[in-house]
Amino acid sequence: MENMSPSVLKKIEDLKKEIKILKEENTKTKRNLMWKVRKLEKDKVLLENEKMRIEREVKSLRGEIERFRSPPLVIATVTELLDDGKVVVKSSTGPHFVIGYSRFLDEKSLEPGARVALNQQTFSIVNVLPSEKDPLVTGMEVEDKPGVNYEQIGGLEEQVVEIKETVELPLKKPELFTKIGIEPPKGVLLYGPPGTGKTLLAKAVAEETHATFIKIVASEFVKKYIGEGARLVRGVFELAKEKAPSIIFIDEIDAIAAKRLKSSTSGDREVQRTLMQLLAEMDGFEGRGDVGIVAATNRPDILDPALLRPGRFDRFIEVPIPNEVGRMEILKIHSTNMSLEEVDLQTIANLTEGASGADLKAICTEAGMFAIREERTVVTMNDFMDAVDKIIGMEREEEMRKEAGVMYG
Repeated sequence: MENMSPSVLKKIEDLKKEIKILKEENTKTKRNLMWKVRKLEKDKVLLENEKMRIEREVKSLRGEIERFRSPPLVIATVTELLDDGKVVVKSSTGPHFVIGYSRFLDEKSLEPGARVALNQQTFSIVNVLPSEKDPLVTGMEVEDKPGVNYEQIGGLEEQVVEIKETVELPLKKPELFTKIGIEPPKGVLLYGPPGTGKTLLAKAVAEETHATFIKIVASEFVKKYIGEGARLVRGVFELAKEKAPSIIFIDEIDAIAAKRLKSSTSGDREVQRTLMQLLAEMDGFEGRGDVGIVAATNRPDILDPALLRPGRFDRFIEVPIPNEVGRMEILKIHSTNMSLEEVDLQTIANLTEGASGADLKAICTEAGMFAIREERTVVTMNDFMDAVDKIIGMEREEEMRKEAGVMYG
């Protein structure tokens, strides 16, 4: 090295530098290649997962396509069961068939009237369908109890006893009627002025009885299209039979049960068709079983006579305007949780002659509102007197206006 010329030494140094640079570049390239390999491996895993997902989706779509390609099923109704494992059905297309059924089906579910699905090619039963019900009908069942008991109803002791005898007793002790040899009443009509507690009695029945309670307002039976109201009536009674023992409560029954007149309008004729379906369900060829009916109206004078005969409504319970004793009981019930100061409820009961239970409840509420308005925590006699003037005075003014309208109209 010492004998080398300076030029040679310089070349050696340059070569060493180049080698060092090449090594560094090689290291960087190697690192980049390793990073790219790891990235490609990750991409490979992601692509494999995506491939599996797409394959599953393709398989699902193929299955969906196969389902679309499969022929539609025919709906039929079972009409008769034969001894040799065959069933007579009436298809939705019209004709009757004697067919077999899959051994995987529950034989108990194959009963006359059951809806079934048939294979379009072999016409064998492949499935038992649920009974056809309107969503409105299924929504009429009261699952949560109203929270009203007989103790919360004042001034209606006789009516409570009658409705217990007519509605509760046949459900709780049917053997008594069997021993006596009579059929229990199947229908109860509650009638009386507005606000006297008819719906409250029905709520108490729903609370006290263990039967399925189905509530409907009669105006819900009135539909736009022909036959819809009758179908709803049929659906309500089918639901009641399935859930028996059960009670159907029809509020404001006069909406569909008014006297039938010679009317030319299609709307009136459709309401009459709905009424005729109701009459047939209440007392037709098929028995109702353990299904009781409670109806309420404040216009018994306009009801159709066919609805009021025994066998449809066996018991009529009048729910009148409360007397003085009844008004006192109602006031006590509605003022139980109120903070009262020197309030004479007997005086209030004397002053509110002709008031309904709803009026008396409104008086208690208004008396409380007068106290709240003045930011007091107790209700005084003056509050009750102001409430009586407001509630009863409004009713008297309304009556006077009606009388004046009749006189000068």
